[in-house]
Formats: sequence, structure tokens, C-alpha cells
Amino acid sequence: MDMERAAEHLRRVFGFDGFRPGQEEVVRTLLEGRPALAVFPTGGGKSLCYQLPALLLQGLTLVVSPLIALMKDQVDQLQALGVAAARLDSTLTAEEARDIYDRAADGRLKLLYVAPERLGNEGFRARLRRTRVDLLAIDEAHCISEWGHNFRPDYLKIAAFAEEVGVRRVLCLTATATPSVSEDIRAAFDIAEADHVQTGFHRPNLTLRVLPCTADARVPTLIDRLRDQSGGATVVYVTLQKTAERVAEALNAAGLHAAAYHAGLNNEVRARIQDDFMDGRVPIVVATIAFGMGIDKADIRAVYHVNLPKSLEGYSQEIGRAGRDGAPSRCELLACADDQAVLDNFSYGDTPTDASIRGLLDQLAAGGTPLSVSQYHLSRDHDMRPLVVATVLTYLELSGDLVATGPFYAGYKLGFPQGRPAVEARLDGERGAFIRAILGAGSMGRSLLSLEPDVVAEQIGQPRERIVTALTWLEQQGLVTLKAASLRHGFHVPRPLEVDRLTAELVARFQQREQADIARTASVLAFAEAPGCLTRRLVGYFGEELGQDCGHCGHCLGEPAAPVPRSAPASLTESDRDLVEEVAAEGHPALAHPRQLTRFLCGLRSPATSGRNGLQRDRRFGALEDLPFLAVLDVAEAHRSA
Repeated sequence: MDMERAAEHLRRVFGFDGFRPGQEEVVRTLLEGRPALAVFPTGGGKSLCYQLPALLLQGLTLVVSPLIALMKDQVDQLQALGVAAARLDSTLTAEEARDIYDRAADGRLKLLYVAPERLGNEGFRARLRRTRVDLLAIDEAHCISEWGHNFRPDYLKIAAFAEEVGVRRVLCLTATATPSVSEDIRAAFDIAEADHVQTGFHRPNLTLRVLPCTADARVPTLIDRLRDQSGGATVVYVTLQKTAERVAEALNAAGLHAAAYHAGLNNEVRARIQDDFMDGRVPIVVATIAFGMGIDKADIRAVYHVNLPKSLEGYSQEIGRAGRDGAPSRCELLACADDQAVLDNFSYGDTPTDASIRGLLDQLAAGGTPLSVSQYHLSRDHDMRPLVVATVLTYLELSGDLVATGPFYAGYKLGFPQGRPAVEARLDGERGAFIRAILGAGSMGRSLLSLEPDVVAEQIGQPRERIVTALTWLEQQGLVTLKAASLRHGFHVPRPLEVDRLTAELVARFQQREQADIARTASVLAFAEAPGCLTRRLVGYFGEELGQDCGHCGHCLGEPAAPVPRSAPASLTESDRDLVEEVAAEGHPALAHPRQLTRFLCGLRSPATSGRNGLQRDRRFGALEDLPFLAVLDVAEAHRSA
């Protein structure tokens, strides 16, 4: 009966006469109340696997999605179909957010999209207690796997969140899971192997080609290829922001209409370029990987990679944006091995120094238990990117050395749209006395009341959770505006931290991650140089056996495999060595460790160089960015040892 209703909604709401491969199995599994993993290629119809069940289930379907653009696109499409869907993100006003919470609580909302970070938001969890959640859908679920190509610590905590809210029906979705990553996902959510639905990665309408190019020949080759092709929307992927600008400028100079897109542009410019591309006013976008997620344009006719992608997972995801309408499309890699140094440098630059890890652990050990920390301050104090700090804390949770008690905000700022006297006049009885006590413990500024729930709890002798719930109620009633401040993460420390042991383990773990990233880049080069069917080799990486050659990739069409060109190995000149020693001799505290100095010279940003010390504006920042990280590091370490 459920599948009959599902088929009816499929036709009536979504306008489809039948399911695409894999969709029916996933929908059936969810309606039967079991968790599932769907590994479908980009454009394979993953979103319908939760959108359709959401209409048949009584409660809310909560969708975890990593990007605002992706959420907005999905919600807009659903609302156009008459489906009650919404998203919670930083662009909403307090009134808009309050309306969404109310609709979710009283059952008027069927799908709610949130970022993974929001699941740790204290206010969000408090509001969700009023809501029945029947399905949790997790997009980009490969981020759960520590050894996947895009590990995000917040994803590791989704399983605990699902258990806390009592939702057993979970759907994990991804387009880029290798067999080992799929195994990690199934283990995290107790998904039976029989409920792992994987459709083929082979898309016959995509023609994969590898064109070996020298560094100087790539842009002229791209221009020739674009002139030869029969038009159509095109995405050109590059690694660096400045490369996007340079290539777009060269294409326009050649009479082709192109725009650059990257994270360095402001939101308004990026939105305009995306809209122009979607509407066909700009046929070619030259972009970093910041472009593509959430772009649902069915008629992209070509995807070019001017630079090597960082991994085969990324490559598969990016070429998957071509030809979603099923029409023939081109995916061409202009392969030059010179890119390897830049890609490897990103991996090396993310690895924290042993001194940074030890310093962070020393600070945690001195904090006692219970422990609360600010990831922002830890990042700044120990020169680790915030994502690296979050990863360290996650590793300590996984090893049992820390037990998370949950994120919380150390402070809140309250505004009074109707004036504070008008608010207090509406409060009566025990609740009114309790809330007046909370407000009385705060500090009133010119227009906002600042208070710290922990301090208030101590002053009035009430639990912190009750205080936060009261503040949330005030906001829901429209009596105050509520702005959280100073996000902190709470932990219980079950035993004294063994700093020496943990430092050694974490250093080894980050080195292992570094080598895994380097190996992924090497696998791209191996793919580009390998003989035989390109499609067969690519799908084999994801555990699929094609059985025979595709017959339509460049190699199958007679283009022979060839070595990827590489310039002479880059080595430091005497002037480069002098530069390393010159900067090192200045003794800047932020560049004291050879790895910090190397990051600076290779143009890799870190908290230490991004602050007010002006290092990122120093003319020498990035002066050696084209050189291998390890070669510069060798000279920096030799200077320290001298």
C-alpha cells in the first residue's frame, strides 16, 4: 500500500511516470522503517529518495546539506511543486526562522534543510524537541568517513544526533563513495549491507578524454577546443583563484564569452555570475571547485579541467555536472604534472606542527573537567585552521579521552523590539518571576542586554538548560530578538590527558592523513597516464566492474595513452635559499617553526599569518608557491639546525 501511494505521489507531485534506477529500492527501505545508503552518480536522482517518502511520513524530514546554494535550489524546486519545504541558514531573519520552527512543530512543514553545523546548535536542539522527526537525510554522506576525500568532523557527530532525537529512519546519500568509505557510512548508522543501494557510475552520454599538455599549452589548447565544439554551457575547472581570473581573461580576449567564479568574489558577484550562467547569458564559467555544488543545470555540454583535480572523487563529482539531460557531453582533462606540486602543497599545509598539537593538548590538560573551549581561540593560539582544531577534538572524542557534553553559547544578546518594560509587563506568575530573574542577572548596554547562561544559572540557582529554554521561548513569542555569541564546546575529561602519548598519536595520524591526500593526487596522475578504457578505470576506482570497455571514451576511440608532460623538477635557486634564511633570521614568532615558515613562503594561509601582524600582506608571502613544499621545508629545517 505504501508503494502504491508512493507511485501516486511520484506522478502527481513530481510528474514522473516511473522510478529511476535504485530509487524504488531506497524508498521501499525507508517506508519499511530501516536506514539506507544510496550511492548514485551525480545527477542520478538522489534527492527524490527522501523527498518522496517525506510526503508519506507523518513527521518532519530533516535534511542535512553542506551548502546554502544547494539548500536554496532544492527548497525553491519543492515549493514550486507545492511541497511544504524550508531551510534554516544564516541569511534568514529571526522572524523567518521563528516561523519555520513553528511550522515544523505543528506539522505544517514536511522538509527542513540545515547545515551539519546547525545540529550542534544549542537553540536548534531545544526547538527540535517540540518536533517529531520521522526521517533524517544526509547529503554528501562521504564526509562521515575519516579517510574519505572530504572529511568533515561535524558529520561524525550526526549519528549521535540521530540517536538523541530518536530517529531510526536515516538515509545517507553520496555520489563519490569508494567501497571503504561506504563501509564506514554503513557502520556509523547500522545500515545493513542489503540496504546499501548503488547504481552504476557509468554514464554513456559522457565522453571522457585526457589531453596531455605542457603548462604553457593548456590555455591555447582550451581555446582551440572551445572553438571546435558545437557550443553549449561549459564549466572550466582550475585550482587557484588567480588562475580562474587569468584563464577567463584569455578566453574573453580570444572572443569567447567567459566569467571567472571563485570564493574570493563577494556574494553578490558570485550570485550574479551563477544566475547569468543558469539563464544562458554567460556560456562559459571558469571556476574553482567553489562552483558547482547546488548547480542544477541539465544542459551543461562540456566540463574541462585546466588543472588536475585533487582526487578522482572530486573529478567524478565535477564531470558529473555535465549532461544531466542525457544528451552527449564532453569531459576533457588537460593534464600537466606541474600541478602536482601545488595540490600537494595544500595537503602539506594543512598538517599541524608537533609543537602546535602539544600546545593545544597542554591547554586542554590544564583546563580540568568539566572543560569548555572555543575552537576559534584554539585555532588562533596554536596556529591551526579551525577545521584542523575540530578534527583534533573529534579524534580525542573517538579515542575516549574527551566526552562531548555539547556545544553551547557562552553568551547571548537580547534586543527588545517593544521595549523592555512592555515585555516585563506581559510576564506573570511563576514563569514571569523566573524570566525577570534571568533578565535581572544580565548587563544592559545602550540597546542590548548581555548575559551569560552559566553565570545566570549560578546567580539564580537554576539549571542552564532551563534558562536557555526560557530565552528561546521569549524569542518564539516575538518578545525579544536573540543573538548567540561566543560558541564554545563542552567536554567531560574522564581521565588525565597523557600529553606525550596523545601528541605522538595525533602527529602520526595527521601524517597518515597527509599521505592519504598525497596518494589521492597521485591516483589522478596515474589515471591520466594509464592505457585502456578511461571510463572502466574510473568506475573501477569506486568498486564497480564495467565488464567491458565503454567504447566512447578518448582511448576507446583511438587516442593513445601518453605520459603527462612535466617541467624539469623544480629546485630552489641560491636566491630562493637566501630568501628562506632572510625570513627565518627575522625571528617572527608566527614563523618560528620550519613548517610555519614554509607555509608562509608557499602562500598557504594559516591563523598565524592571517592576523593583524600583516604577514599575509608581506611581499614575500607566497614568493615560493610554485616550489614543492618539502623542498622549501628542507631548507627551513636546515636553517634551524645550523
